[in-house]
Amino acid sequence: MTKLKVQGNELHLNNEPIQIISGAIHYYRVVPEYWEDRLLKLKACGFNTVETYIPWNLHEPKEGQFNFEGIANVEEFIRTAQRVGLHVIARPSPYICAEWEFGGLPSWLLADSNMKIRSHYEPYLEKVDNYYDVLLEKLTPLQQTNGGPIIAMQIENEYGSYGNDKKYLNHIKDGMLKRGVDVLLFTSDGPTDLMLEGGTVEDVYATVNFGSRPEQSFAKLQEHFPNTPNFVMEYWNGWFDHWGEEHHERDPQDAADTFEKMLSRGDSVNFYMFHGGTNFGFYNGANHGKKYEPTVTSYDYDCPISETGDLTPKFHLVRDAIAKHKDIGELVLPEPIPKKNYGEVSLKQSVNLFDALEQISAPVQKANPETMEKLGQDYGFVLYRTFLKGPHAEAALTIQEVRDRALIFVNKEYKGVIDRWDNDKVMIEVPEEGIQLDILVENMGRINYGPLMNDPKGITQGVRFAYQFLFDWEMYSLPLDNLEKLSFDEADAGTGEGPAFYKGTFQVDEIGDTFVELPGWKKGVVFVNGFNLGRYWEIGPQKTLYIPGPLLKKGENEIIVFEQHGNQQEVVELGDEHKLG
Repeated sequence: MTKLKVQGNELHLNNEPIQIISGAIHYYRVVPEYWEDRLLKLKACGFNTVETYIPWNLHEPKEGQFNFEGIANVEEFIRTAQRVGLHVIARPSPYICAEWEFGGLPSWLLADSNMKIRSHYEPYLEKVDNYYDVLLEKLTPLQQTNGGPIIAMQIENEYGSYGNDKKYLNHIKDGMLKRGVDVLLFTSDGPTDLMLEGGTVEDVYATVNFGSRPEQSFAKLQEHFPNTPNFVMEYWNGWFDHWGEEHHERDPQDAADTFEKMLSRGDSVNFYMFHGGTNFGFYNGANHGKKYEPTVTSYDYDCPISETGDLTPKFHLVRDAIAKHKDIGELVLPEPIPKKNYGEVSLKQSVNLFDALEQISAPVQKANPETMEKLGQDYGFVLYRTFLKGPHAEAALTIQEVRDRALIFVNKEYKGVIDRWDNDKVMIEVPEEGIQLDILVENMGRINYGPLMNDPKGITQGVRFAYQFLFDWEMYSLPLDNLEKLSFDEADAGTGEGPAFYKGTFQVDEIGDTFVELPGWKKGVVFVNGFNLGRYWEIGPQKTLYIPGPLLKKGENEIIVFEQHGNQQEVVELGDEHKLG
């Protein structure tokens, strides 16, 4: 076999021209038990390749500690793609964007206040090199040149939208080459002069990303790289959602028509996304244009395969478009995955966060409030506590650069919200006997794109009462990565105010996918059998959280809800319908 090569204005594989028809599926957004199902559907739609990003923060969650098990088993995902009969495009660039937390960069980088990401800054490059020493050793045996399915790898992602440090880009390229990468290397950028000038590297294949107007986009690519094969590495056939906005949808016929236009021209295309999946846990990213905009838990993306693996109208129109140009045979699909309605679940046990603090966290004492990263924490919440002597008349409590949303409590009584986009202060007064001030700060996702990616979490500068900074803080890290030490009250939980954990159980006789809906609940996180499903928020657009069947077991199952604001009822509903808008 000979590897994928650029031959004039064509791509060649095994010395034959190839038009790559690829679809993006991110293994880390799909439970491993469903990888084969999603890949078979990609193949059945007529695609010949699967593309996936590889998130550094998933694989090196703590510096020097690596994870390639379960949902992080990228090698098994790639081998599964090969068994199904697909080529693989791997994108192991340190930064991936992908609406993923911090664009895939590990949060522990920000424990160093001087860190300069995505540049030829030696402390950053050292961390990348250490990661690549481990990661690329796993990927190189899976290259097509070694009998595997990987035909191409990306050196950096949309770098021209961020910077122009060619020395950095060449360091990444050279680092891949010296670690045994010998398949086609590529970059992907937006179709503008600035982006293509900043993000491309000599002797590396350049591709572009866009959602419409392929003629204009490819014309710009040809201006910079005459006679190069046209390849849209991200054809955005749908879009993602932020909290508090409408669910995004794109007309299926429009998406299919634009795709068919490219197929008829002989362009290679990678659908971004073909199947979006789910931002489980705290892995959703955020954007920041005019304001901070965190991404929802669902990554449905309105693409050919829904978040839950269902074929959408877009799937059939896209398949019809391919069938006009390729012989793809009859549609053969895997067995459908059942969806189950398990009904209402009563959460009859509860424990208030303030009562549970010592069970799940140990306080750290400092003069100044520290960021989450300085506390050695990646995701979740931090509770900051201090004491104010009185008396003081009512004045504004403010937080300089809170990241991202803080609940304010005086003597454990809720007083209001301070966040980084709307609410900048809470008015409080201090009686003669003084007060205990608690501030619960939520990391809602680090920014994954643009110039504001250096996004440490928690209280990043300080807290002021009137004009005076407050000192002498106790800090409780709350990553919520292990709730086994929680001690619940066995009495009925009932409804409540303030942050608390609620627990219930439900019986499963037949396992299937289901969806948790939380009517009367406001904002929080849901855990099923210890697995963090992700966030919910009453402002929508997402109304349910997806529970893949493999997270359940026959017999008794446990659900825990961490509700930040209090609930109006003590039940949640496990239905068979996903509500995204």
